[in-house]
Amino acid sequence: MGIDECMNRFSQEFIRSLTQLGPRFLPFADAATADLPLSRLLRLSLFQVSVGMALVLMIGTLNRVMIVELHVPASLVAIMISMPLVFAPFRALIGFRSDNHRSALGWRRVPYIWMGTLVQFGGLAIMPFALLVLSGLGSAKDAPAWIGQLGAAVAFLLVGAGLHTTQTVGLALATDLAPAESRPKVVGLMYVMLLLGMIVSALLFGAALADFSPGRLIRVIQAAAVITLLLNVPALWKQEPRRSRNSIPQKIESDFRESFKTFAVGGHAIRRLVAVGLGTMAFSMEDVLLEPYGGEILHLSVGDTTSLTATLAIGGLLGFGLASRILSRGADPFRMAASGALVGIPAFMLVIFAAPMESGMMFGLGTLLIGFGAGLFGHGTLTATMNLAPEGQAGLALGAWGAVQATSAGIAVALGGIIRDVVAMFSNSASGYMSVYSIEIILMLSTIIIMLPLIKKSSARSELNLDTQTPQVSARW
Repeated sequence: MGIDECMNRFSQEFIRSLTQLGPRFLPFADAATADLPLSRLLRLSLFQVSVGMALVLMIGTLNRVMIVELHVPASLVAIMISMPLVFAPFRALIGFRSDNHRSALGWRRVPYIWMGTLVQFGGLAIMPFALLVLSGLGSAKDAPAWIGQLGAAVAFLLVGAGLHTTQTVGLALATDLAPAESRPKVVGLMYVMLLLGMIVSALLFGAALADFSPGRLIRVIQAAAVITLLLNVPALWKQEPRRSRNSIPQKIESDFRESFKTFAVGGHAIRRLVAVGLGTMAFSMEDVLLEPYGGEILHLSVGDTTSLTATLAIGGLLGFGLASRILSRGADPFRMAASGALVGIPAFMLVIFAAPMESGMMFGLGTLLIGFGAGLFGHGTLTATMNLAPEGQAGLALGAWGAVQATSAGIAVALGGIIRDVVAMFSNSASGYMSVYSIEIILMLSTIIIMLPLIKKSSARSELNLDTQTPQVSARW
């Protein structure tokens, strides 16, 4: 009882402050049910806040600190930041293992979330010291360079492995707990919390490191490690019901290869994953280019370009909110995802034409629409994955979605920078940026074409269900 009271007190004030806002101000409040109340749902979503914090720390804050303050070569920084992508393809395997895990305590998901939390904590704990050795500042200047490189690589890899494990299994747990009719709103809530975690973390990290010093860097990153534990432990506390050992099936589970073959056969599983990959690339190639484009081509100030991150996040929040509301009424998630890709086409056209028009307002509107379209697309594909996951394979299905999504995003970011530099060498900077945005428009069109059979199949299934007046059952892969 003492531990229970401690955990309840830790999250009580935070949850009460949100629930007191009421459904009118919480667009996902009606995702709650009698078995999954809003307080429990919000507590579960705290793991997404820790994931968002880790993403901002690695991709945003440390990216700038390592290059500017620690004078680490940009190429080495790019390699370090890309290290977590090495683990992304294993998300499907992690999800599969959590589907079939047999624990003496009766849990499937909790052990993996806890392991992911500890791995993420360990990476954040050793990261600041590895970065200081890598930079060669102070007493670390006499240390061999390979020690700092190896330490930083291990730290980034651990953080990436931890957050991928936590997010994959956490979303699978949310799928287990949420009834089918409320899953679209649960998906929306989970990713709104991810975006909020990223926004708040970015502001806090920026304020804490405004007066930079190596000691302050150590304190900030280690504080992030502690906050990871403080968020994730209450998030998973008493979320997954324990099963008695006798209730766990004694059948011999198929191995991962056999399960993935079953997962991929029939339906349009591979087509869905291809659509997720193409759409993610289409919305991700500009991630590291929007701010330089605004500053170099449109001559915007640092403050103006910095606000683009918030604009993109606001667009994503609006997209998730609208998608959640519409999907909860029974709309087709594939049609929603295709609509997101369709919104992306005029969004990137606005960004392209902002340069010859010399319009910062047009650029800002395009950025907002990019975030909005990405929100629609992400919510649609993830909801479809949750709804169509075969019985007992929610972890594998969500892991495959996450593996394709994360890997495609990483590849797209790298390709965006390379294509921009290569085109600029033979033409000019503006042409380099616009070539990337044009490729993203082509990828949007390709995504829509790939998804057309999925939309038609979903529409035909809905019409069949209406004709026969029978409830729609979960489709198989």
